[in-house]
Amino acid sequence: MRATQKKTIDEFFREGKEIDKALKQAVQRALLEHKKAGNPVVEWRGGKIVWIKPEEITVKEKKN
Repeated sequence: MRATQKKTIDEFFREGKEIDKALKQAVQRALLEHKKAGNPVVEWRGGKIVWIKPEEITVKEKKN
């Protein structure tokens, strides 16, 4: 693909890298916002729903 040519939506889904990256960033952003606001989040652990307290939410540091 040439540098000036844009990817089609089919190419984005076929490759998946950009979509995976965007989803991971969105999850981290949502976790950070919940933590800052003092809101818990829900996680699926061992086949059960578990509430995670805001102070227990871990957010990965942003890489530049």
